[in-house]
Amino acid sequence: MSALDNLGETASCQGDTAHCEHISRLLARISDKWTLLVVRMLGHGPRRFNALRRDVGEISQKVLASTLRDLEENGFVSRTVTPTTPPQVEYALTDLGRDFLTPVKALAEWVVANSARMDIARNSYAERRAVG
Repeated sequence: MSALDNLGETASCQGDTAHCEHISRLLARISDKWTLLVVRMLGHGPRRFNALRRDVGEISQKVLASTLRDLEENGFVSRTVTPTTPPQVEYALTDLGRDFLTPVKALAEWVVANSARMDIARNSYAERRAVG
């Protein structure tokens, strides 16, 4: 049996609570919006902190620093310090981060392709709620 044959069973976590909890913890680490946006931006190449902050958009310095620390801790991002005055710090995707970029890009493409459908659904829902 291949890994693909076993995918449905693994994904559903049938009877394996510990396995489900592990998957849930990992998904929580990698699926927040800032993580996805940072990985997507680093997919264009290494960035210094302030350039990354500009690229990502409305993210606070504190949240970006925390996101980068989490990504580094989990092996998605490397942090390189160049000993200059002041020191220069650059962030880049690791091999694991580049592997993760594939589903991140696919998700971003799906969102772009389906955003109009979601807008229609939200408007329809709002109209139904306003009537009833």
